[in-house]
Amino acid sequence: MTHFPSKNPTKTKAWKNLKRLQKQLSQTNLRELFKNNPKRFNDFHVRFEGLVFDYSKNLVDETTLKELFKLAEECCLDDAKDALFSGSIINKTEGRAVLHHALRNISDLPIEHNGINVMPEINYSLAKMELFTRQVLNGDWKGYSGKAIENVVNIGIGGSDLGPVMVSEALRSYQTRLKVHFVSNVDPAHLGETLKKLDPETTLFVISSKTFTTQETMANAQVAKSWLVTKAQTINAVKQHFVAVSTNAEAVSDFGIDTANMFGFKDWVGGRFSLWSSIGLSICLAVGYENFEELLEGAYVMDLHFKYSQIYHNIPVLMALLGIWYTNFWGCTSQAILPYSQYLHRFPAYLQQAEMESNGKSVDRNGLEVTYPTCGVIWGEAGTNGQHAFYQLIHQGTHLIPTDFIGFSHSEFDAGMNQQLLANFIAQTEALMNGKNLEEVKKELHREGKTEDQILNLANYKVFKGNKPSTSFLFDQLSPRSLGSLIAAYEHKIFVQGVIWNVFSYDQWGVELGKQLAGKILTELKTGENLNTHDSSTNALIEIVKGK
Repeated sequence: MTHFPSKNPTKTKAWKNLKRLQKQLSQTNLRELFKNNPKRFNDFHVRFEGLVFDYSKNLVDETTLKELFKLAEECCLDDAKDALFSGSIINKTEGRAVLHHALRNISDLPIEHNGINVMPEINYSLAKMELFTRQVLNGDWKGYSGKAIENVVNIGIGGSDLGPVMVSEALRSYQTRLKVHFVSNVDPAHLGETLKKLDPETTLFVISSKTFTTQETMANAQVAKSWLVTKAQTINAVKQHFVAVSTNAEAVSDFGIDTANMFGFKDWVGGRFSLWSSIGLSICLAVGYENFEELLEGAYVMDLHFKYSQIYHNIPVLMALLGIWYTNFWGCTSQAILPYSQYLHRFPAYLQQAEMESNGKSVDRNGLEVTYPTCGVIWGEAGTNGQHAFYQLIHQGTHLIPTDFIGFSHSEFDAGMNQQLLANFIAQTEALMNGKNLEEVKKELHREGKTEDQILNLANYKVFKGNKPSTSFLFDQLSPRSLGSLIAAYEHKIFVQGVIWNVFSYDQWGVELGKQLAGKILTELKTGENLNTHDSSTNALIEIVKGK
């Protein structure tokens, strides 16, 4: 197995050089960089299949990029990649390999874990998903009254929800005859409002929980089970209307689900990287197995690009290094994800978990507290909605916020409207870069016929400082394949940043404490006991909920 050393990035020579280069670049701006290099776009973009990855509107020059590449080299990125793809124990605090890339290994070349080729088991799982999907879509899978399934409800949370719902929404134009719903929140309104629309005779529930003990998921599953049994008036209906995506056969059986209808996956599949596994069953039902395969293929070709492309043309590496550049050398605390596609409206939320749960860490791989910022806040919204919400902050606020713009040249809908959408996409990147200086504002107001006093009063408010960095992802079209490549690019970006920040990206211990305390408080609420073991605020809130 390949291993890579734990290195504090601030101790590298490249880190020191980058601090100096940031001071130099802060004295220039993007306008000057483009003026000084008319071929800047040619030098600062990468083409990959149907994607143009344009990073020319970022606050970097060739010297800066060379030092960023040296930083990756000093932090042993190549060794880390070898360890990832060879099945080494990357997730050391949980003692697990990280092999989600194996789930989309369409080449079927052997990938070993502990000396065993994992591909036969993966292929078996995919074949089982394909068969089940065809049975449901063809109407061969019947409910308790003999009717075919028309609605599917995926009950999960975190990675068992965010990935499947994001992909299903993104590929809505590929939707099968089934209506697929997603329930995650333990708030009873989420499941309650969903069940209102459904006929129990034609509804299938997919319970997605690796351990089959996830509190929120199992609470919703029990309510769904009671709803079905009450309507069907027989407990036997559960086996015809519930399937499980889990690894806990005993708990699945105890729930009443036939273990023949359990779809498993390995512990080296992390929750937020699990949509490629059996967790993607609801995706198969939503868009068809063939399109799920295309999704896997898109991710696979990005895996190859990340694994084999030279660092200078490697999209995930460039994404990661730009993020480190802004986080650690420009003091940026957040990044905006701005997809110019309504289909991708859940993509920012998906990346919130993928990035912040992975690299939102303050302890390094040696168990020491880090002395530098790691992952910033990920947020965003589909354009052009965001333009009428928070773009004011990005353009004229006091924060420097790097932005990722994601767009598609072609749409199956009105071409004119898509051109209008893309015009906004491109214009925003130009506006963020160039801005509008005071002299330009005054000339514009003068042309509008404003008086000198009006110009004096208004001019400062209409200045855009510009010099705001953005990266553009422009695809030919949104398809299962292009979506797979996009998701995989961000996954590998997360990996690279974790390597350089020297943190374990694939555990999530920060999720645990709130769950533990919630269990204790729930016991107090149910039993009515007044334990009074918390702080005054928490005790008071518990008493208020009890109605005292």
